[in-house]
Amino acid sequence: MRTAKADEPDVSPACYSTRTVCSLRTGNVVGALFCQNVAVAKAGLRNLIGRPRTPSLLPPLMPGVGRTRGVLPPEPDNKKGASMSDTRPNIVLTVLCGTFTALVVIVFARLAFGVLLPPMRADLGLSYQQAGTLGTVTALGYLLFVLTGGAAAARWGARRTVVFGLITVTVGFAGLSVASSYPVLLFLMALLGFGTAFSFAPMVALLAAWFPEKRGLVIGCMSAGIGAGSLLIGVLVPWLYTKFGETGWRASWALFGGLALVVAVLVTGTLKDPPGSGTASDDTPPSADKWRIYRNPRVLLVSATYGLIGLTYIIQVIFMVSFVVEAGYSERTAGQLVAMMGLLSIAAGPAWGLLSDRWGRGNALTTAMALVTIATVLPLLQQSLLFFFLHFLILGAAVNGTFALVQAGSTDQVAPRYIPIAFSFATLFFAGGQFIGPAVAGWLIETTGDFRSAFLFSTVGLILGTAMSFRIRRFPREPAVR
Repeated sequence: MRTAKADEPDVSPACYSTRTVCSLRTGNVVGALFCQNVAVAKAGLRNLIGRPRTPSLLPPLMPGVGRTRGVLPPEPDNKKGASMSDTRPNIVLTVLCGTFTALVVIVFARLAFGVLLPPMRADLGLSYQQAGTLGTVTALGYLLFVLTGGAAAARWGARRTVVFGLITVTVGFAGLSVASSYPVLLFLMALLGFGTAFSFAPMVALLAAWFPEKRGLVIGCMSAGIGAGSLLIGVLVPWLYTKFGETGWRASWALFGGLALVVAVLVTGTLKDPPGSGTASDDTPPSADKWRIYRNPRVLLVSATYGLIGLTYIIQVIFMVSFVVEAGYSERTAGQLVAMMGLLSIAAGPAWGLLSDRWGRGNALTTAMALVTIATVLPLLQQSLLFFFLHFLILGAAVNGTFALVQAGSTDQVAPRYIPIAFSFATLFFAGGQFIGPAVAGWLIETTGDFRSAFLFSTVGLILGTAMSFRIRRFPREPAVR
């Protein structure tokens, strides 16, 4: 780990004021608080003693439970008599492509903006409102086009759609590395959201279609790239500032663009669409089939659960570090807790995914949701260091699992050729939850002057999500839409 220098530029000068969480008058509060979280996580990694142990994979509990229910992944769709085992690509290379895609379109295109925002705003002379709007248009671009991205993957194939999305974000990164005009910046940030909509969901769909018996594991490995990338940008971006000074933010965007292009080439040369995907005109799902998916009760229940996960998780990401500091603990302590959670989360996705493939999707999802609920309740009961430690420990071991499990669960409900549509539809709920969460939580904190009100709201959402997960475990094994 690099040792901090005394004259090292402060890449987040506005991110350490915990009082900013009680003012939502400017649009950059989310970016500023996320920037704070990454900064203290970086400090925590420097000071954290030892490495937390990766949570061991529990043996399948209650053998036989869910063996006849929909908690297990469905069998591959073999309507055309094709044997995917004879044609599917190498699982390691395919999963690596998925992990790198998540790194580019989620970490670089969305999460890294919180780290780059303060110096970018200072260099360009942007107001807080302008800076906040830049982050908003990225999220809006993703929300508006996520269904379109799924439909494109179903029509033209997931591989082509993912490559198109990666090239789009590459153009966005390249433009941000040289642009100074605010209207141009708005367009480029929206382009990042647009490209993400055409990359992330179709890549998940491709992994799920190729490896139906291991879709929990492969989707979990893909989510591990997000956890690892979040720690990476906390180290990489400050290092670029030591090399390029005040223009370090431009160098960061340029580097992201170069890496995105490499991943696009890798996906083009490595991946292929599975048999029965939408690469042929006779496989293109008609419009009526899309509405059958959108209206299906099982798809709607999984999607609503994903929305609650998005709503509650974003509250944790934005406000928990400030809650710890407001309770009287140092940012160094908060950073150690965040670092511990980040390290655990890297292994959590694959571990929970593998568990769900063996024990059943619904069983694993219900357990993970219950653990996240317990973790969120703990700081409400007592704001002691022990309870905060247990909060981050349990959350790190479980929260990435909820992502992987509900994502895999959304693909279980439909035939393989419909997976891009179903998962994009579920992601729409997730994105909507992430829009609602910060506004409601911030209003509660500002109104009551107490962080506990926001986390009480989050707890209610998690309890509802756990109850919905319990219903998911009762789904029949067969897909709801064929």
